[in-house]
Amino acid sequence: MRKLPPLRALHAFEAAARHHSFGAAAQELCVTPTAISHQIRQLESACGVELFQRRPRPLVLTSAGARLYPALRDGFDMLASAVALLSEGQAQQAPLRVTSPSAFASKWLVPQLPKWRAQHPAVPLEIIGTDAVLDLRAGAADVAIRYARKPPLDLVAREVFRDAYVPVCSPQLLERHGPITRAADLVRLPWIHYDWMSRDPDAPTWQLWLALARSIDPSFSRLAKAWDLSFREELHAIDAVLDGQGVAICSDVVVGHELRRGLLVRAHPLSLPGYGYYLVSIARHPRAAAIETFSTWMRALG
Repeated sequence: MRKLPPLRALHAFEAAARHHSFGAAAQELCVTPTAISHQIRQLESACGVELFQRRPRPLVLTSAGARLYPALRDGFDMLASAVALLSEGQAQQAPLRVTSPSAFASKWLVPQLPKWRAQHPAVPLEIIGTDAVLDLRAGAADVAIRYARKPPLDLVAREVFRDAYVPVCSPQLLERHGPITRAADLVRLPWIHYDWMSRDPDAPTWQLWLALARSIDPSFSRLAKAWDLSFREELHAIDAVLDGQGVAICSDVVVGHELRRGLLVRAHPLSLPGYGYYLVSIARHPRAAAIETFSTWMRALG
């Protein structure tokens, strides 16, 4: 006979360890943070060891907690997969739920959907365009397109492609302001900036592009330039660029459709390294075959 601690306590510990937060675990499990704390105390008592370091934020596992968490995480994943397989026939008819950053969904994924429908008519897609990181373990989506420098270590991840950032504008803007022959010529154009909500200090912004441009074009040493338009959302910045309102540093993947159609052009060839697009899912997902088909399709288009 198996001797196990209460399932509720194991569930509370796994959620708290995954979120690094009692509050987030409580929200997921629809209980109070006090209840989560009580369940973890009960588990620690049953195990005879402390599982979390008792100190102010951030929440950190002890060595014992770090050994227990992967086993529980994988166990709950396997349990969820087994339950899902009970209704596998119905699940295979449901849309494959794909979450993606908003700009990528709008500018890259949506224009490609007719190709998916033509090649895989039996697998409908539900596209969830959001810049929030949805919890795949909680079933918020079947597969995620994550945009990051490195793949997540706690999920199955496949790199689909990687982008670069270049200054882009409409052809009409260059007609009004004249040709660009060197990096310093861009100061004649209105510049468009948008927020990087990740707060990455190495994000491919105008500041980083300027620093690189100054290193190859000495003329920049005497020039100062600030952006003329600023947006919170990347999609709004791209709309302004398409409207001929200025030039922005954009992902060559996100605006690739517009570049191929001639709606946008590269204002200058100097580029900055971007990030990877990773297709991410949980291990042993009940729709692994459909996810692999979607992954193969995306890589072929990249």
